[in-house]
Amino acid sequence: MEPRTRPPSLVVDPSLPASVSSVLRSSPEILRSVRLGDIPSAPGPDPVKVFSVTALLGLVWALTSLAGMLVLLVVVGALTGMRRLTADPAARQARRRMRVALDHGNRFILPEDLDAGCGALLRRAQDAAETVLGSQVNRAGLLDAIDNAVTLPDQVWQIATKLARLSAMRAEHRRIVPGTPPPEVAEAFAPYSRALERVADSLTERVRALEEYAAQVRRADAVYHSYRQLELLAERTSQYEDLLAETAGDELAVPRLEEMTGQARQIRELFLESMEEARRAAGHLAGTGRT
Repeated sequence: MEPRTRPPSLVVDPSLPASVSSVLRSSPEILRSVRLGDIPSAPGPDPVKVFSVTALLGLVWALTSLAGMLVLLVVVGALTGMRRLTADPAARQARRRMRVALDHGNRFILPEDLDAGCGALLRRAQDAAETVLGSQVNRAGLLDAIDNAVTLPDQVWQIATKLARLSAMRAEHRRIVPGTPPPEVAEAFAPYSRALERVADSLTERVRALEEYAAQVRRADAVYHSYRQLELLAERTSQYEDLLAETAGDELAVPRLEEMTGQARQIRELFLESMEEARRAAGHLAGTGRT
């Protein structure tokens, strides 16, 4: 499946604590239930059990004394606590995840929150961010124009939240204006449609800036491998010089050494140029993030 045809993945607000973020990421079905409002209600007290306990306490009160009833209350409390401790851990974990999802319902974006066009844009943004974060030059710490580990997740989150809002407003617009208005009143509706189009164009431009950054990083990555190979060879230059001197005359050895040096210099310059282009693309990306 081509990257552009894949659906977008869940986006979680990167400013959340890791403990909360991990719970949200591990519970996609619960997140969907929260988004749809399909939240199971907490089970109420069993009337039969309530009546039975009340009747038992009344009987103990009648047959013993206040001290006896207090002892019974302690026993009942202890048994209840033990029952809670031995309850199904999976059920307790599910309830905890549900609480976290309810408390942070506006801190995640599901693929279902986006229409087809917005979903495709988010997938493109996620692919570009993944390309940069997975690159060799990023792992080597060479992309120092911006802190990608912080900036890129924030960029994707900002794009996702705006796309979700755009999707909701486009859906609302279609409900209010389900068809084509009559020609004599169509102009009155046009500003609203144009506003949605301008927002979509702005977000598309922002995604393109992210993709341009990823493209420059891919180019730098391609040169980086050769650059590292040359760095290793440079450490052995003296060995190559000795070998040439021993097996060829100076008239042959000197031009070969100059050729090696010149080609190595070209690769280094190409790598430095590609890194500079990547940094410029990162700077442009940071500028779009402030708009």
